Amino acid sequence: MQNLRMRIMSKADVPAVTELNNAAHPAMTLLSEDDVERLFSLSDIALVATNRDRRIIAFLVSLAMGKDYQSENYQWFERRGVRHLYVDRVVVAPSAKGTGIGSALYESVFEHARQIGANEVTAEVNLRPLNPGGVAFHERLGFRVLAEQETKNETIRVALLARSVY
Repeated sequence: MQNLRMRIMSKADVPAVTELNNAAHPAMTLLSEDDVERLFSLSDIALVATNRDRRIIAFLVSLAMGKDYQSENYQWFERRGVRHLYVDRVVVAPSAKGTGIGSALYESVFEHARQIGANEVTAEVNLRPLNPGGVAFHERLGFRVLAEQETKNETIRVALLARSVY
């Protein structure tokens, strides 16, 4: 995939990011544009990847500790008391899977985590409904399962993951 570019997400990207996120349902929970704007406003890192046509084909949003974010999964990691950088979501369009863009987005997160003094990067992956691609991707990156948790009124079960940044 030539002319692939990564850049910082802007407010103008919200509609395209929302569309890409919702196209990945049920692996990703559905979000409104307002949800994406709020997530973007809380983020430490919000990156998009674009193709040669400047269309967004991947994105990643992560949050540092101490944010006013009510996600059950983020709160679980916060309660652990380990310095972390939380990846709320990473989405890669089907046309870009296997290109390495997901790993490249995560490398930016690992670097930022080291810069802010975090010990680990945390994330979750759906087990119900199963997101087999997300599970395999995080395993390849060296994440380990810390626990499992029911969320969204027990409609979703997630694996809570962490990877050391060192």
